[in-house]
This record gives sequence, structure tokens and C-alpha cells, in this order.
Amino acid sequence: MSIKNTLHAVAFAVLVGVTASANAANPATATFQVLITITKACTVTAGTASNINLGSVAGTAVNTTNSNTISVNCSKTTPYYVGLAPSNANTAGAGTMVSTTAPATNTDKVPYQLTSTAGAGGTIWGNTATSTTVGNGVAGTGTGIAQSLTVYATAASANFTPDSYADTVTVNVNY
Repeated sequence: MSIKNTLHAVAFAVLVGVTASANAANPATATFQVLITITKACTVTAGTASNINLGSVAGTAVNTTNSNTISVNCSKTTPYYVGLAPSNANTAGAGTMVSTTAPATNTDKVPYQLTSTAGAGGTIWGNTATSTTVGNGVAGTGTGIAQSLTVYATAASANFTPDSYADTVTVNVNY
């Protein structure tokens, strides 16, 4: 091989190396996106831990009140409206407790009222809330963290057959 051919080969090798280096410094690029759609959501926690026990009282007791909490967790900034529905479907939060030990023979029904504030004259908490209005429910705005809501129950009178009584209340979270 002549010196001229050798020089050409070296020049070609240098040129290819420079071109390869130039291409390595300027790679081809493209982009893409990472996407998510977050929808509003709410959960409610109640159950036995939220039971309201009015206790053992004499038949002469009046305006027996107690409270407990339910927990609502809604997405950040999501408005929600909570309704409470006693088993008798009364939309004004006025329920009736029935005998738990002798329902076949004890037909007494002990009335009670659900409220969002304490006492016999508390603010009625019923079940007319919708996804856009509070009605006679309780309103809130989600934070992404569980929020406790206090529910009060008052039995105006205990003048009924001595027995144990109960009712089931359904919590409706509208959002």
C-alpha cells in the first residue's frame, strides 16, 4: 500500500470518527406525556363503632341524648352532603326503635330524633340532601383526609315497655 493510499485510509478513518462523534453528540429526540384523570370520590365509615347508645334509663326519663361520630373522606375540593335515613324511611331524621329481645310480643316503638347539634332542640339531621343541595343534611368539602361528623340522637320519652330497643340508620353521602 502506498503512502498516498495510507493517508487516504487514515483521513477516512478520522473523518468517520469525527462524523460518529458528531452524531453521538446530536441524538434524535422525541417526547411523550404521562397522563392521569382524577375523579371525585367519597367514602363513609360508620358501623358498630359509630353506634349511639342512649344507655339504660328509667321509664320516666325524658330527652335522653347521646352522640357519636361518622367519618367521611372525599377527594380534595369535592363538595358533599350527608343525609341520615332511619329504617322507617322518615326523611326528617325521626326514627323509631323496636324491641331487640321480644319483637313478636313487644310492639312498642320508641321514637327518637337525629340532629347535628346537641340537645332536644338540636338542628334536625334528615335525608333530603342531594348531590347538589344540603336539604336537611350536613354539608362539607373534601380535603382528601377523613372528616368526623358528630351525630346526636334524642329519645323524648322512655315511657315504654321495659326492654332493649334499636334501629338502624343508613348514612348517605351525596357528591
